[in-house]
Amino acid sequence: MLKLLVKKQLTEIFRAYLYDAKKNRARSKAATVGYIIFFVFIMVGIIGGMFTLLSLAMCQDMAKAGMSWFYFAIMGLMAILLGAFGSVFTTYSSLYLPKDNDQLLSLPIPVNTLIAARLLGVYLMGLMYSGVVVLPAIIVYWATVSAAPLHLLAGVLFLLLISLFVMAISCLLGWVVAKVSLKLKNKSFVTVVLSLVFFGLYYYFFSFKANSLLTELLQNIALYGDKVRSSAYPVYLFGQAGAGDPLSMLLLTAAIAVLFGLTWLLLSRSFLSIATASGHVGRKVYRAKAVRCRSISSALLDRELRRFTSSANYMLNCGFGTLFLVLASGFLLWQGRELLELVSQSFPERSGAMPVLLAFVLCLLSAMNDTTAPSVSLEGKQLWLAQSLPVSPWQVLRAKLRLQLLITIPPMLLCLVCLLAVYPGSPLELLFIAVTALSYALLMALLGLFLGLKMPNLSWTNEVVPIKQSACVALSLFSGWAVAMIPGALYLLTGIGSLDPLLYLSVVTALVLILSAVLSLWVKKTGSRIFAAL
Repeated sequence: MLKLLVKKQLTEIFRAYLYDAKKNRARSKAATVGYIIFFVFIMVGIIGGMFTLLSLAMCQDMAKAGMSWFYFAIMGLMAILLGAFGSVFTTYSSLYLPKDNDQLLSLPIPVNTLIAARLLGVYLMGLMYSGVVVLPAIIVYWATVSAAPLHLLAGVLFLLLISLFVMAISCLLGWVVAKVSLKLKNKSFVTVVLSLVFFGLYYYFFSFKANSLLTELLQNIALYGDKVRSSAYPVYLFGQAGAGDPLSMLLLTAAIAVLFGLTWLLLSRSFLSIATASGHVGRKVYRAKAVRCRSISSALLDRELRRFTSSANYMLNCGFGTLFLVLASGFLLWQGRELLELVSQSFPERSGAMPVLLAFVLCLLSAMNDTTAPSVSLEGKQLWLAQSLPVSPWQVLRAKLRLQLLITIPPMLLCLVCLLAVYPGSPLELLFIAVTALSYALLMALLGLFLGLKMPNLSWTNEVVPIKQSACVALSLFSGWAVAMIPGALYLLTGIGSLDPLLYLSVVTALVLILSAVLSLWVKKTGSRIFAAL
């Protein structure tokens, strides 16, 4: 029974590799093998390769300085961090609040067997995420420093203990996430904020600070090692266990064993209460109040906005342009003058190219908003609701257009206001930049809706399919980037750059507005007929 339950857990975790949600059927063996090979390439080849290079950069220098423990402490802590983050949401969804809790608890399966199976699933996920960090570190140490029997034993034990610690931490964090999620009214915004914070920290440390931090660490190994040993002695023992110190290995093993026992004890006592919880249901007292009458366009826009804000996947994948426009506004106020001077110096032969360049940078940022592309497909099996409303198809489609413009134009105007504070050119140039960028935002909204109507997918079983895996979304995104980059590149790199920048922007804006008018007419007439016939 335990083996069967563990297989079920792993099948649910890797369901996307076995089942095609877009076609609502199992994948072929060839497709499954291909997806697994791709996943292994990402985990082992890319992520594992990255940490292998990091281990090679640190291992020998630290070992020569007698700081092998510090090397294992750094790599071990990174493994714990990645392992806990990678498996915490799996723990939340597969250990505490899976959708089949009621079914499994109704079967003659001992609760301890069910807990053990789910713990093994959590353990294997934590082992995968932590192992991709610590296993390269151990192998590099064996290959470059020592492969003595004691060090071989220490490496294997270090990997095992880290994976058990990650499982315990994941259970604790998953319990917190499960408790909090039962009380949250809007989980989508929390998911979006946490995702953005994680990606921001990741890119800050690994893209901007990694080299400087590594150089600083290697230049001051002894100083940082002494600080860790004096102020964080458990971390010192943790690293010593990886380096092969017998006493530290014994102490770490005992500590992890106690932690695992406490985890099992607490989990066995709290599992049923969390697994059978139905969430916080607040009591509401009815109070009579007048219902405000709203226009049809306002009600339909509110419908689209509610769908957008209720889905973390929708917001993260189709509303990223809003975030980048807001960040660009802050950056302009902070370093805008220096940046504009640097750009001017980079194109001395194109002294008047600044308005063109700024206009198409704004277009490029706003192209990351593409809510209209999947909006028709997101109606899914509930499409009949929109078709049965006493409104015309054009009114429904116009609401989808207005949603993208609503999340794109205000942050774009904010960015233009911030640009006004630092731009050295004339107000007329800023006006042309604004008109070009705003007309481009309209074109991209219409283009996304055009593609969504031409390539609808209403048979999905998971909203990720129309949002991330549909051809119309990819075409909308890449077409938006092309429309933004090609005119700018032509002006900067060809003889067209001899034209007056404002004249060039006028021509491009006129073409954009003509295309917008054509697409608008098509959506209003042909697109409405297509939507009504879906």
